[in-house]
Amino acid sequence: MRHELAQAITATNRPRARRRPGDPPPPAADTADFADFRQRYLSLQQDMETAIGQLRGRLRVALAASSSGMARLATLDAIMERVLGARERSLLSAVPALLGTRFGRLRDAERQALADAEAAAAAAAAAESAATADPADDGAAIVDSPAVAAIVPGAWLDTFRDEMQSILLAELEVRFQTVDGLLAALRTC
Repeated sequence: MRHELAQAITATNRPRARRRPGDPPPPAADTADFADFRQRYLSLQQDMETAIGQLRGRLRVALAASSSGMARLATLDAIMERVLGARERSLLSAVPALLGTRFGRLRDAERQALADAEAAAAAAAAAESAATADPADDGAAIVDSPAVAAIVPGAWLDTFRDEMQSILLAELEVRFQTVDGLLAALRTC
C-alpha cells in the first residue's frame, strides 16, 4: 500500500509527457494557479488518511485475534488514533497553506530574476551601443557587461512540484509510522 500511495504522489506531481485524449494541457508556469496544486494535495492527503486508516483497522483486528497482549495493543492503538488523530489532521492540514506561500515566493522570485536579467541585458546593450557610437573611442575601451546567467522561465514550477512531492512523501512516512509499529508487533506473534 505504501508503494501505491507513493506512486500516486509521484504520478500526480509531474505533468504527463503524453496526454490522454480529453486531458487538459498542463498549465504554463506563468498561468499556474496554486488552487490546482492545493486541491491535488488535499486529495492525496485524504487518500492517505483513508487507506492508512483502513490498513490500521485490519492490522488491529489481526493483532486482537493473535493473543490477549496483542489485543491490548490493538485497543491502545485505537484509543491513540482517536485521541491524536484530530491533532494530526490539524497539523497536517496547515501544510497546504505553507505550500501556497512557498508557491508565491518561488513565482515572485523568478519574475524578479527575469526582470533583473532583462534590465541588465538592456543596460549592457545601451552601454555597448553608446561605446560604439562614440567617435573618440577607437575600440580600446572595453565595456564591462554583466554576465547574465541564463534563467529558464518556468523552472520555479518544477522546483515547486519537486518540493511538494518531497513533502507528500515525508507525510506518507509520518503517517505510516504507526502501521510499521503494528506490523512489527504482528510479526513477533
